[in-house]
Amino acid sequence: MSMDAELKSLKIDRGRERQKRSNSTRWIIGGVILFLLLGAANVVYRRLDAPIEVATTRVPMPAAAGDAMSAAGSVLDATGYIVAAHKIEVASKVIGKVAWIGVNKGDRVAQGQVIVRLEDEEYRANLQTAIGGLESLQARLAEAKNGSRPEEIQRAQADLDQAQADRKNAQVSLGRTRSLVSEGVLAQQTLDDAVARMDGFDNRVKSLERTLALAKLGPRQETLAALSGSVREAQGRVEYAQTQLNNTVIRAPVQGTILERNVEKGEFVTTGFSGVGGAKGFVVSLADLKDIEVELDINQSDFAKLRFGQKAIVFTDAYPDKKYAGSITEISPEANRQKATVQVKVKILSPDDNLRPEMNATVQFQDDQKREPAMDGAPGSLPVVIIPKAAVRNGSVWIVERGEARKRIIRPKGENSAGLKVEGLNGGETLILDPPATLKIGAPVRSKP
Repeated sequence: MSMDAELKSLKIDRGRERQKRSNSTRWIIGGVILFLLLGAANVVYRRLDAPIEVATTRVPMPAAAGDAMSAAGSVLDATGYIVAAHKIEVASKVIGKVAWIGVNKGDRVAQGQVIVRLEDEEYRANLQTAIGGLESLQARLAEAKNGSRPEEIQRAQADLDQAQADRKNAQVSLGRTRSLVSEGVLAQQTLDDAVARMDGFDNRVKSLERTLALAKLGPRQETLAALSGSVREAQGRVEYAQTQLNNTVIRAPVQGTILERNVEKGEFVTTGFSGVGGAKGFVVSLADLKDIEVELDINQSDFAKLRFGQKAIVFTDAYPDKKYAGSITEISPEANRQKATVQVKVKILSPDDNLRPEMNATVQFQDDQKREPAMDGAPGSLPVVIIPKAAVRNGSVWIVERGEARKRIIRPKGENSAGLKVEGLNGGETLILDPPATLKIGAPVRSKP
């Protein structure tokens, strides 16, 4: 081999070396990009596979098969408020300061149960004063009825006897004086004095005779009648004072539940209405919660659909699964001109402890026509439930089953203020509200907290 050939074989090929380095760099960059793509794909996959948070609500159970009426037979739905048929504000009959109160809001009380006591020292003092006045008059009347005592009659008789003796002595003296004057021994003036003295004793005897007669006769009937009237007047004052004292103890007028406790110990109670910050006009308000009704304002355009005694179904927003039977028991004799409504009251026939005054309530007034129950598979045999309008999209709804979204076709059966009446659901399903437009069947979902 020549020297030139050996030198060429030892010479470094710069182009080939650069090519090798370029290929290595591309492989490294490609590996990094592939790694990033795999990570991004994994993140996207995880995000696509994560449950979608959705707002949900529970479909209320339909009316039981044994119910006489159902929502499907209603002619009118209206909303109103539950009220106590007879609400009582228990007020005090006397003015005073609260010494004790024995009930709280929500307590049940029996008729006649003590609920409030007022301070009664002043009323007890008034009663004692009235009793004292009565006893004094009663004693005077008894004295008048019994007449004079024997000792008083004996004294009057003794005074009369003394006066008669004095008169007899004066009479003897007068006769002697008259003889001496006629003989000229005594002056005429002496005789005049003796006559005057005799007349004085004579008048005294007559006066004491009348006094003795009155003592024996007793008081006049008019005096007795006046004293009897005074006694009765005093008895009335005693009874009034006793009533005022009794009224410091305030009792429940009827059996019921305390709706409001309006006073506290130490507060002043008056017998009439009082403004804010002053004495309280009533102590508690109560009502019998077994006697409640729904108060509704019915539009005049719908009023012709209702009649007195018409059956109805009542349900509340708080307990949508519970239904209560009711009937119209009161229709206002006049309309409200400003609202163009007529007030109607529906009595709840069998209320339970879940119902409270001032709760929102929806009333479904029933059709008077009786309907035969539909056979299985026949039109109308599916239950009718009420769902929110926000759950419906393109004639169907989405429900959650085992954590996945499922689609259900529904059939509208009308609507009311509570929502849409539909067939196609059994009740109890978890319904998706405002379902996303991208929601797919089988997509994992979960309810928003």
